[in-house]
Amino acid sequence: MVNKSITKEETEVYYNQLGKESLETTYAKNIEKTLKSMNNLSIGKKAPEFSAPSPEGKMISLKESLGKITIIDFWASWCGPCRAENPNVVAMYNKYHSKGLNMIGVSLDRDGTKWKEAIKKDGLTWAHVSNLKFWQDPIAELYNIKSIPATYILDEKGIIIAKDLRGEELEAKVKELLD
Repeated sequence: MVNKSITKEETEVYYNQLGKESLETTYAKNIEKTLKSMNNLSIGKKAPEFSAPSPEGKMISLKESLGKITIIDFWASWCGPCRAENPNVVAMYNKYHSKGLNMIGVSLDRDGTKWKEAIKKDGLTWAHVSNLKFWQDPIAELYNIKSIPATYILDEKGIIIAKDLRGEELEAKVKELLD
């Protein structure tokens, strides 16, 4: 597994230093898979499309959730830092939704009841999806999510314009894009 704090460039250097015999190992294949994912998830690339069930069981896609600016927010009811960040995210969403901010929460929960309770308790009024598969969630795998909270900011065409911003940095970026 590649550490999130290691850049794509550093990972490529490391991978390129592996000997031929090492390239066939599971570890090298995982690095190769991660590099491919990192390339597909770079700023300026189109975000991978997905759809998953909402808390009510309706299938919701990324495409139908796009606004002028869209934040994909990876979180879970059991994630303390995610829950601590939610009041700030709610305030930002309420402030900028009328200007074109949309959000889609992707939960890594396993327990549907706890997921729904957290949405209600934290006042998360935007679209939410989850496959209730914990870290094996196909959307989390598609987006190479290794830790949460994690965010992707997309433009109206679904192009990644920023990622992994939280708190003041996240709101500053949204303000810059919508004001």
